[in-house]
Amino acid sequence: MSNYNVNNTTVNILLGWIEEDIIAIPEIQRPFVWKPSKVRDLLDSLYKDYPVGYIITWQNPDARLKDGTISQGKRILIDGQQRITALMAAISGKEVVNDNYQKKRIKLSFNPITEKFEVLNPAIQKDKRWIPDISMVFHPQFDTFEFIDNYCQANPEITRNELNRIIQKLIQVKQSSIGVIELAHTLDIETVTEIFIRINSAGVNLSQADFAMSKISVNDEFDGPLIRKTIDYFSHMKKSPSIYDNIKNNDTDFASSESFSKIKWVKDYHTSIYEPSYSDVLRVAFTFKFLRGPISNLVSLLSGRDFESREYKLEITENSFRELKDGVFKFVDETNFKRFIMILKSAGVIHKKLVRSQNSINFAYALFLLLRERGVNGSQINIIVRKWYVASILTERYSSSPESTFDFDIKRFASYDDPMDYVNSVEAGELSEAYWDNILIANLDTSVTSSPYFNLFMMAQIYQKDVAFLSKSITVQQLIEERGDVHHVFPKKYLQKNGYNNRRQYNQIANYVYTEQVVNLAIKDQSPGVYMAKIKQQVEDHRLQIGEIGDKTELKKNMEENCIPESIYEMEDLDYPQFLFERRRMMAEKIKHYFQSL
Repeated sequence: MSNYNVNNTTVNILLGWIEEDIIAIPEIQRPFVWKPSKVRDLLDSLYKDYPVGYIITWQNPDARLKDGTISQGKRILIDGQQRITALMAAISGKEVVNDNYQKKRIKLSFNPITEKFEVLNPAIQKDKRWIPDISMVFHPQFDTFEFIDNYCQANPEITRNELNRIIQKLIQVKQSSIGVIELAHTLDIETVTEIFIRINSAGVNLSQADFAMSKISVNDEFDGPLIRKTIDYFSHMKKSPSIYDNIKNNDTDFASSESFSKIKWVKDYHTSIYEPSYSDVLRVAFTFKFLRGPISNLVSLLSGRDFESREYKLEITENSFRELKDGVFKFVDETNFKRFIMILKSAGVIHKKLVRSQNSINFAYALFLLLRERGVNGSQINIIVRKWYVASILTERYSSSPESTFDFDIKRFASYDDPMDYVNSVEAGELSEAYWDNILIANLDTSVTSSPYFNLFMMAQIYQKDVAFLSKSITVQQLIEERGDVHHVFPKKYLQKNGYNNRRQYNQIANYVYTEQVVNLAIKDQSPGVYMAKIKQQVEDHRLQIGEIGDKTELKKNMEENCIPESIYEMEDLDYPQFLFERRRMMAEKIKHYFQSL
């Protein structure tokens, strides 16, 4: 049996299918992103009888009902959403929703004399040769004879017969042929998911999460559109609170729902530490509620797949939607989200620049929600989540094959009577003394400032409330929050003058510290041996030259907090490699103590 059938239909029939809900447009594939000019080009192609490609649909697998009968769901539009939405906007006069959830009309104009399409603009609006909005021609009440009379009076250069021919040709656009590829309903979910991802890869990259959202959005029976909008609106409002009014004004049904009341708090919550996309929300909700990692499993469950019998059952679909809805509501819950953010902050994650791994933060939230649902003591949750999040960064646990690792870890946490036992077992196995004494030090040998290991060092400094290098009261946290910059212990220009011209040499993260700009300007391009001698002198005679430290004890403490070896006082350009080695070792030791004290 073929995996698909190819048929032809007309634009008119296709739009009728949409109106009658025979084919569902899954809105979440993406908002309408075509520029109006692309809609114009589509209509021009149809008018000239050019091919405009195929749309691809797929019907749910046959689901067995409790009474033994077979249920067939509506068809999902796998590919062609933008084209169909464009046709509905131009021909049917429907509003489209843009990236900011604003409803807008796309009005196409047509000039019968030149037979050209254009996007309506003020100049065209005033030009009597143009039909300002072609949707009027396709309206059932359009009076062709009256239009021809009026148009020819205003534009005598065209004859009534010629105008009639052109208007009929325009109306015939609705009878234009368009191809429909129907994927066989017997195809398994994994195959359809792969087809979905492949055919969309030429445009905006889509994923299994996109396909799952499509599955969600077309299931009216089990609140699919409500779940989809809760996920989508929450994630977009978290990044752009200004869209709150657009949602409220343009989606009044959702705005009056319980779901909207659960997410509207986010418009007034301003933190950029965790800004989950809709795929992040979906992944976290699915992982903690279903104890699974691969999103393809969610697509199967929403379709009603029984993994043992390989049959499709309606009760599995119903239960899967119910569990997913609960998981999403727990994700967007104000108390849960804010408490999770506080846990991250308590570990030193006070700025989005310190978040390198979205996978690590996603799993940490899934873990938090799992422990909350299982009634684990609140203070214990804080410790487990905080420690696991840092451990996952140290080991780069979710950097490769994240779905399978999510699956493995969430199942282990669910199986332990005391979840802390699993944290301890991973720590013992993967964060041994060999890791701290060798592997971590080697990992600190990098010039990438976004390195997770440099982030960990900064998190350790924030956690321990360290003061910035050669500062008296300004903390590392304050500099990061105020978007301060890192500076070189061995000044970049000094190193360049002495032969270190490779960026990887002078931009080593072990050569970076957070310090006030005034301190950095005072250091300029002096060698550490020179400017540290001035610091040593000002401690003795109490005449400040660089920074505000005038006390020997304060200076010693500041050096320790910033992991600056005492040998720095005598160091010149030839000592730079030795400095990096000593500082990496000190930074690794600091990260170790930070992790163990969480």
